[in-house]
Amino acid sequence: MVKEVKAIGNPCGKVVSTRYLVATLGSIGLGIVYGLKVNLHVAIVNMVKSPEIPTGNLHTGNLSEQFCGELYPPSKTASKEEGSFEWSSRVQGVLLSAYFWGYMVSQIPGGRMAEVFSAKWVMFFSVAVNVLCAVLTPVMARLHYTALIAMRMFQGAGGGVSFPAMHVMLAHWAPPNERSVMSTITYAGTAFGTVVFMLVSGLLAGVVGWEAVFYVEGSISVLWLFIWAAYVTDTPETQRFISDDERKFITTSLNQGATKQERKYEVPWKLVMTSPAFLAILVAHTCSNWGWYMVLIELPLYMKNVLRFEISENAVLSAVPFLCMWLFSMILSKTLDSLQQKRIIDTTMARKIATGCASIVPMSCFICLGYVQCQRALAVFLMTIAVTSIGGMFCGFLSNHIDIAPNFAGTLIGVTNTVATVPGIVVPVFVGEMTAVDKSVRPWRTIFWTTVLLYLVEIFVYMIFGSGVEQAWNKVEESVGETQPLKSPNEEKRQPNEEDAKRDVSE
Repeated sequence: MVKEVKAIGNPCGKVVSTRYLVATLGSIGLGIVYGLKVNLHVAIVNMVKSPEIPTGNLHTGNLSEQFCGELYPPSKTASKEEGSFEWSSRVQGVLLSAYFWGYMVSQIPGGRMAEVFSAKWVMFFSVAVNVLCAVLTPVMARLHYTALIAMRMFQGAGGGVSFPAMHVMLAHWAPPNERSVMSTITYAGTAFGTVVFMLVSGLLAGVVGWEAVFYVEGSISVLWLFIWAAYVTDTPETQRFISDDERKFITTSLNQGATKQERKYEVPWKLVMTSPAFLAILVAHTCSNWGWYMVLIELPLYMKNVLRFEISENAVLSAVPFLCMWLFSMILSKTLDSLQQKRIIDTTMARKIATGCASIVPMSCFICLGYVQCQRALAVFLMTIAVTSIGGMFCGFLSNHIDIAPNFAGTLIGVTNTVATVPGIVVPVFVGEMTAVDKSVRPWRTIFWTTVLLYLVEIFVYMIFGSGVEQAWNKVEESVGETQPLKSPNEEKRQPNEEDAKRDVSE
């Protein structure tokens, strides 16, 4: 039986509830994991020697077939950005994709460990590994690029368990009618972390040096580890810093008793892998991640080699779209939750609207990007719109695992994220091969059209088979005192609120 600790109250009082503090700390943790992943994508521009860019003829041919470098020649300070490593485009592609090799193999084990052991400590491990590897990056880079590749794989293995861990945390902490908002707060940390770390990485690399990127960011991130370990617990029942009213509200809305028998259910793999609702999430997650990693990993490269931005400009212009994504995702999730509470839409429709925003809009932008030629302002605008709209995935398919099977949410996202990590491995290598010789806009057209085709697959599959209804295979046999499965807002006539919980406690 779970031993319930005495609730002594939330240190923030009525300003911020404990469940939202947990979601916020989870968001910061994911922001650190993502930030320490993408800082190499910014710093590598400053680490390697710039390639020799041939010049075209501005007076012949189509402008889109030429090099933007002729329109935007490097400034007098560009030479200060010259790196010391002679890594080819292919080596750089392998370095950037190595993280995802480790990321992919840890997903499913991480999900099961979070469900069976402790989501809190699995998440702690994820951030701790990324912090350690960030601090060691300069050492490994100078040793040999193969050492850096090996370390990036280990870092990826640590980062890979973060999403499954947070999915399990949300399954225990997020009331159904707040699931979109809490999921978005948590997972939007990936976008916010990208913004902060890209900006800081660009400034540190340009002013202090690329080594400072990893030493400074890694050291500061250690603070989160102490806060997470001291404050966060796996469930509301074991959280000391919570009010009786809020604890009652969460457990009642999730249809859980104050105490429960800890039973770890076996995953019904055959039913899972033949479930249209789950397979729709799998396809959407995989196809969407191709576009996500395209902007996450290749945005700095595109802006430097094609649009000819220098690293100080590059960092700012690469980060701004992710700030827009964070703001958009928060607004969209709150809007969808409000519409669900008013019974205007159901969970299925909410997930499809959000996923549609995250696929149809960026798909249109990628089509246009291949033909904007060297118009910097228009290209930046299109990339900003594309990245912003991708934020819909946080309250779309990425929250859908908890809807259809809350008892196995950690494992399910482990499965989909494993497959969806393949684009993270393929995209850097694919772009590296496509742009190894031709540094013009031309190869990017093929890159963008490949992304468009995958978005079309996502839209077709998810809009037909996607569902927000709890699946029959999640409903395990229950007995008194055992954990009950979470219910979607559509299955209950009315969700309890904190006033109900307060009245129950007083009675």
